[in-house]
Amino acid sequence: MDPSEKLTIETPEQIALEFPLAGLGSRGLALLIDTTIQLLSALAVVVMVSLTAPDLFRYWQDAGKWMVAAGIFLLFCLYWGYFALFEAFWNGQTPGKRQAKIRVISASGRPITVFESIARNFLRVVDSQLLYLVGCISCALDSRNRRLGDMVAGTVVVHEVQEQGDSYWYASERPAAVAPIGDKIAALSAQEFELIETFLNRRLDLPLEQRAQTAQGIANRIGDHLGVAPGDRPLPEDFLEELARRYREAARFR
Repeated sequence: MDPSEKLTIETPEQIALEFPLAGLGSRGLALLIDTTIQLLSALAVVVMVSLTAPDLFRYWQDAGKWMVAAGIFLLFCLYWGYFALFEAFWNGQTPGKRQAKIRVISASGRPITVFESIARNFLRVVDSQLLYLVGCISCALDSRNRRLGDMVAGTVVVHEVQEQGDSYWYASERPAAVAPIGDKIAALSAQEFELIETFLNRRLDLPLEQRAQTAQGIANRIGDHLGVAPGDRPLPEDFLEELARRYREAARFR
């Protein structure tokens, strides 16, 4: 993959996490789908107001003013809230982004927060000027394909890897216990745990080869630090999952 087409995040432990950046084509497809949904929803609001208005006018003299106000409010929420709410609560995706197999993440590789989602979409009104010409120019000039909203919020849009299946944090079955860890989990630092957490949360966005190499590198570094011999470790991802579980369990009793 061309280095200019991927986001590389260097962790404090000097492990590189790579995410394929989404370009104008995939983002444009997602926007087309989302805009279609927004237009159909707006049409539904207009039709609903038109159908209910005549009956309300018979019994309520000021119904027209309130219905216009309600319609404007709903359209405002649809324009401003659609992207922000979906991205904040649907793992960085809108329906269009899900169909285009892309998602929004923070520049650090972690899932997007509510604040970041609101911030990036607050500037959508600027990026969408001249049929999104401003946003397209910004993406074309930026090395991470970011529009102005992404620059302000500290976010990027990356591709998902289709062959890796459904997204979830940990394996559906608990991996075999790592007996030699014992009380050594206390030696796991907060930064190492954050590294494990970041990888587990975003691993399905990595190409398979890169995912395996990254998991192996993290497992080797942390396993050596904890003094767990390579022969005593399960598969790298299972090892990292078990470490994360035990760290969380230990944290509950601190």
